[in-house]
Amino acid sequence: MTVVAREKKWWKEAVIYQIYPASFCDSNGDGIGDLPGITSKLDYIASLGVNAIWVCPMYESPQIDMGYDISNYEEVYKPYGTVQDMEVLIRETHARGMRIMLDLVINHTSDQHAWFKESRLSKDNAKRDWYIWRPAKFSATGERLPPNNWRCNFGGGSAWQWDEQTGEYYLHLFATEQPDLNWENPVTRKAIYASSMEYWLDRGVDGFRVDTVNMYSKPGDLPDAPIVDPKAAFQPASLLYCNGPRMHEYLGEMNAVLARYGAITVGELPCTPDMAKVLKYVSAKAKQLDMVFQFDVVDVGFGKTHKYETTPRNFTLPDFKAAIGRTQGLIFGSDGWTTAFIENHDQARSVSRFTDDRPEFRALGAKLLALMESCLSGTQYVYQGQEIGTVNTPKESYPVENYLDIDSVLFYQMVKERHGPDNRAELDKAFTALQYLARDHARLPMAWNGKAKFGGFSEAAEKEGTDVKEPWMKPHPLAGEINVASQLDDPDSVLNFWRKMLRFRREHADLLVYGDFRDLRPADKDLFVFVKEDHRGGDKIVVSLNFTTGKKSWQMPTAEELGLKEANLVPITSTHHGKTAEGVLAPFEGQVWLAKAT
Repeated sequence: MTVVAREKKWWKEAVIYQIYPASFCDSNGDGIGDLPGITSKLDYIASLGVNAIWVCPMYESPQIDMGYDISNYEEVYKPYGTVQDMEVLIRETHARGMRIMLDLVINHTSDQHAWFKESRLSKDNAKRDWYIWRPAKFSATGERLPPNNWRCNFGGGSAWQWDEQTGEYYLHLFATEQPDLNWENPVTRKAIYASSMEYWLDRGVDGFRVDTVNMYSKPGDLPDAPIVDPKAAFQPASLLYCNGPRMHEYLGEMNAVLARYGAITVGELPCTPDMAKVLKYVSAKAKQLDMVFQFDVVDVGFGKTHKYETTPRNFTLPDFKAAIGRTQGLIFGSDGWTTAFIENHDQARSVSRFTDDRPEFRALGAKLLALMESCLSGTQYVYQGQEIGTVNTPKESYPVENYLDIDSVLFYQMVKERHGPDNRAELDKAFTALQYLARDHARLPMAWNGKAKFGGFSEAAEKEGTDVKEPWMKPHPLAGEINVASQLDDPDSVLNFWRKMLRFRREHADLLVYGDFRDLRPADKDLFVFVKEDHRGGDKIVVSLNFTTGKKSWQMPTAEELGLKEANLVPITSTHHGKTAEGVLAPFEGQVWLAKAT
């Protein structure tokens, strides 16, 4: 009998390419990426060998949090284009045999959304209960206090904002301008489904990446969070507001809507370390979500009370491997599904984080990670620029003033407030952390052509004679070195290696997409050696990766380790050209071997 988790589906074998509209391609020279720019690059995207694109929020928005603060789900942010431009993008994506997913942001809206504007008019407004309002608490001395001690996800302040007009606080787990919707109200839920989901599904969208998918159901009494940061007035509370009591009821209701359209879903699932809880979201039988993003891997090395309160590379390779093992292990003996990703719009660049971004190692590190990710089970995600080996901006040539992300700005501001605006040591420490981990690195304009103005971000408009504006975010200082044009025709480029690996993944889908992952040397501090196998037996694939800048010898796995009668290993691909050397790995070399079952 076939295990449900291994039932073959197009979306399980898919490679999904994520696009950040503001930073992808500017078609009209105004310095902001747009929908026609995305449409103009669809042939390039298709040439990578991907099956679907995921477009980050392109909805009408004041852009406090780069579009994750939506003021109208049924309109497009004007600098990006129009609803008609979206319809063209959907049609042209389908014409190339690819699907399209949108970002579904429904834990909160913008405070400029018509729903919230009504909600804050008065306590007896019909939409008052569409958001989460609570009266103030008061101290023994009569000081007005928020309803609880929850910390906002951005900066270190309260997750509650006082509204002078109606004399109550509203909840905002993210920015002050992002009030949380009240999912307890069934009328609100129906409006959310109609406006944010059905409106776009009716226009041909194939699915959604669901933002903060486990935050919609808050505990009824909204209790105080435990004090884990004694120096701070407000405390991290994610373990209280994530995975709340009615979460699965709400997702079942959403799934009923999505199922009518055959739409696929991937949920953003933070703060859920318990794999049994994760499985409840992705079990095929449960009919909730098709898959989720777990953050075990990309959160490696984060600070405990604030992700940026850490030092670069504050983790070991065994930590990294264990995180991969947890997310890969989700499908063992279950009817669940998993994802493989190491970059997205909320993460710094993987080459800088997990390998070495010095010039002599950049391409090697990028290829190593491409090989590794392409050999992991689950649906694979690639973020724009990852396929050319984009790295973080250098500290010396990209000052902290260039960092625009609200998370970065508020963190730097918090450090100034805590330690003083002239404390150079603390500010430099904060900047070092941002240079290593900030979301800004993923949001710089895509480098299309190093010889064109601003890295070719507005190249089409420039060719038409338009006087193009500087991009909304300062271009990458290394755009002249790391860009698409310089790699297109170079057979040894990172770009062409990614194309090769995505083909390789398709050719070996039974093991690479659907197979079980097993780490053969979990304690090794330099090498990552794992096997991909079918629980029913047969051939296996062995992957060996050198995560160091030096040459390393390694012990080929024995027949016993592999569970085979004989260890007959044949090299089938590598990050390095030429004959694969048995038992030796060059700096940042990855090798893949086929172990034939005899």
